[in-house]
Amino acid sequence: MRQLIEGGTIVNEGRTFDGSIVVDGKDIIAITKGRTRPEVTIDETIDASGCFVLPGIIDDHVHFREPGLTAKADIESESRAAAAGGVTSYFDMPNTVPQTTTLEALEKKFQIAAKKSHVNYSFFFGATNDNYPLFGQLDKTRIPGVKLFMGSSTGNMLVDRREALDRIFAEAGMPIMAHCEDSAIINRNMAEAKRLYGEDPDVRHHPAIRSEEACYESTRLAVELAQKHDARLHVAHLTTARELELFPLPSSIHHLPSITAEATVSHLYFSDRDYALLGTRIKCNPAVKGERDREALQQALSDGRITVVATDHAPHLLAQKKGGCAKAASGMPMIQFSLVTMLELVDHGVLTLGRLVELMCHNPARLFGIVNRGFLRPGYRADIVLVRPGAAWTVTPTVIQSKCGWSPMEGHTYLWQVQRTICNGHTVYNRGWIDDSYIGEPLRFNHAI
Repeated sequence: MRQLIEGGTIVNEGRTFDGSIVVDGKDIIAITKGRTRPEVTIDETIDASGCFVLPGIIDDHVHFREPGLTAKADIESESRAAAAGGVTSYFDMPNTVPQTTTLEALEKKFQIAAKKSHVNYSFFFGATNDNYPLFGQLDKTRIPGVKLFMGSSTGNMLVDRREALDRIFAEAGMPIMAHCEDSAIINRNMAEAKRLYGEDPDVRHHPAIRSEEACYESTRLAVELAQKHDARLHVAHLTTARELELFPLPSSIHHLPSITAEATVSHLYFSDRDYALLGTRIKCNPAVKGERDREALQQALSDGRITVVATDHAPHLLAQKKGGCAKAASGMPMIQFSLVTMLELVDHGVLTLGRLVELMCHNPARLFGIVNRGFLRPGYRADIVLVRPGAAWTVTPTVIQSKCGWSPMEGHTYLWQVQRTICNGHTVYNRGWIDDSYIGEPLRFNHAI
């Protein structure tokens, strides 16, 4: 089937212009500038009048919880939330049950997604202290990279032996995404907080426990190892101004160095002042920090030190969010509201719409070498999202697609709305309707890019 998307304003590769996109089957075949209709046979016309037309969002950092933790989320429910939020591709993390640290566990995830994922998908392979001999057996055209927890209490996924770290950085052969927090510093801070405030300190102490020092020291070590081994390092969810000092200003914001940083929507939007209202709903690891840190992260979106914006989407049941720093689970569901939240920051002057597209579409594709996605180009897959400005709506429980059934954005009114999400040329979301029958495609990678 041949579709024409017309009447909208296209934002792509540094240009914003009125134009049309022709989709034939799964692929874009033509992009035209202006209001003149292309002279080709069209089977369906999609009216994008009043909308901005963007590449589909690529979220390089999600926890969809399947297998093993499906009471709070699964690939079906969270990919449905992704579609409703304009996200057409995601990379899922390995700290599931079982952990994605064997070839068999990785293959099982692909099998599940092939039956249940409503948008495109891939999975990080998780590093442990002793599974680096498996790296050479991985099909690197199917996965974005290796996920390394340098500060985690997730089973045996904390890699804390220097010999193992050296081997991982030396032998990965593809991007390493690192969660960087120093566990020894965190443990020391937690012990002191318990001494002062009891066995479950209030969540407002979370940024002091998961502190700037804990983040900086671990990120510094990761950068040191990447430089030593000439490895490609992508540091997940930066939270502090001090960490940004480890990422020098690039010669151009379009140049991707071998060591890059991700910021999450949550750390860009919330600050420690929000604990008073939202409490443990915004408790995550690393912690939401102070306003100075948030402002530094926001500035780094436009100067090139932040390369990718993602969510670290991590659903928990609300019952699991009860308690304080010691007892409440860390993580929040954000994928359905990531694009509209960043569009709100565009309205606030934090970044431009063109830069948003770089950070959430183009750069994830460039960084991980995703084949034929992330851009609106002839010959590329038709992963497209239509967003409408000035369309006020409020987040209520009835619109939340995540299986956990809550969001830190409940009650918030947005002035942007995702109108339609097109995945591989197929409309998977349209003004509240979701095609639950549609299954996305496995992503492909060329790590030489």
